[in-house]
Amino acid sequence: MGCAVMRGRRWSACAAAAIAVLAMVVLPGCAVGYLAQSVAGHVDVISKARPVDAWLADPSTSQPLRQRLELAKRLRTFAVQELRLPDHASFRQYAPLGRPAVVWNVVAAPELSLELKTWCFPVVGCVAYRGYFDRQAALDYAQSLRLQGWEVHVADVPAYSTLGKTDWLGGDPLLDTFLFWDEASLARLMFHEMAHPVVFVPGDTAFNESFATAVERLGVRRWWQFNGREGSPPSDPRRVQQQRALRDLRDLLREVYGRPIGEDDRRQAKARVLAEFRSRHPDIAPSQLNNAALALQSSYDDGVSAFLSLFDASGRDFEKFYEAARRWAQLSDERRREMLRRSAEPLTPTVSGEPLP
Repeated sequence: MGCAVMRGRRWSACAAAAIAVLAMVVLPGCAVGYLAQSVAGHVDVISKARPVDAWLADPSTSQPLRQRLELAKRLRTFAVQELRLPDHASFRQYAPLGRPAVVWNVVAAPELSLELKTWCFPVVGCVAYRGYFDRQAALDYAQSLRLQGWEVHVADVPAYSTLGKTDWLGGDPLLDTFLFWDEASLARLMFHEMAHPVVFVPGDTAFNESFATAVERLGVRRWWQFNGREGSPPSDPRRVQQQRALRDLRDLLREVYGRPIGEDDRRQAKARVLAEFRSRHPDIAPSQLNNAALALQSSYDDGVSAFLSLFDASGRDFEKFYEAARRWAQLSDERRREMLRRSAEPLTPTVSGEPLP
């Protein structure tokens, strides 16, 4: 049956197939297979999706699922109305996948650096990860990188954003990989993913993720206040403590990797730092301590303070904050990194069209 006469979900699959065919024309052979599995994986996800309102209207929908979908609807409305996030099609549908993650991301870093490896593709741009909808495929690719000398981490990913580019396919659905998280965690994830279309710089994972993480933190606090709750949203004290310890470890390793000494000396210094860290933090899994895992977490954390300061400098107004962040996005790569490094300094909002300091 031709694409032109297909309807509904089958049209989504047909359109995605057309995209894959186009990609085969412009992408090198090694990239075609990767993009094809990405397209097929996303099509599989959206083929399982139904509108949230359809789930709520279905008498067979369980009460626990119904309650979570209603909460997600309220969170989405709040994000659009109060956080001024884009009203794209995302999170208007729900897809049960029956697996712990929607995708598995492979990240890699050199033995003596916390700089993530990037992969660049025509049309798609550059990213600091490769995402696989099949876990074994991710593990296989990770092993191939290890054999090349990279330090590698495979991360379970509960959600992803297509930046509003797939609204015509129904957007990014709610998934059972995260829908049943506690309220604060669900809010954080939804606000984070909805923030990505606001500001996104191709190839700059740290900038993109730090911005979205700042929005999630600001958003969940505002959500708590909006509902008349006192104090801050709940967080896991043990996890917070571990994140601080890992941040300190990253700082130590950066200092080691930057020393003007030979590689063997840096390797020995690295080994000493890691051995001491493991002795003080035996509860942190070894898989979190290689350069790839540390660099990945760094991309989510290290620039957040700068964006929080920018929010304050923007009068705690979300729209002005987003406009200021977009101006940062237009800077050169080095200038953006400089702005993120200045997290401890008071920042001036860049919403008037004046040059940045």
